[in-house]
Amino acid sequence: MTHDIKPIRSDGDHTSAMREIKRLWGADPATADGERLDVLITLVDAYETQRYPNGTPDPVDAITFRMEQQGLTRDDLVPLIGSKARVAEVLDRKRGLTLAMIRRLREKLGISADVLVGPVRE
Repeated sequence: MTHDIKPIRSDGDHTSAMREIKRLWGADPATADGERLDVLITLVDAYETQRYPNGTPDPVDAITFRMEQQGLTRDDLVPLIGSKARVAEVLDRKRGLTLAMIRRLREKLGISADVLVGPVRE
């Protein structure tokens, strides 16, 4: 399952690269798979540094990234955030997260509370 390595320009590209890294993890560095792993790790690190310059994503970015990773929709967030309208407000950065929402998101999606309580970028 070898694919050409390409730049990481989106969260979807990032997710694909992370899957490939997981598949290649532990490869001997002296092999083609080991070299591929090294290049992918470098690309992911560059993307994450550019996307999250302070080292952590803002809460909305973290939620949408986890949604993409787990194939979730906005409807899947209703039990964690509230109504469909409330989910839209949070994801559109019009409403902040409450403590109860943070607790549910941390528990169900495994997103660090430190990330969820961070500032939301405009």
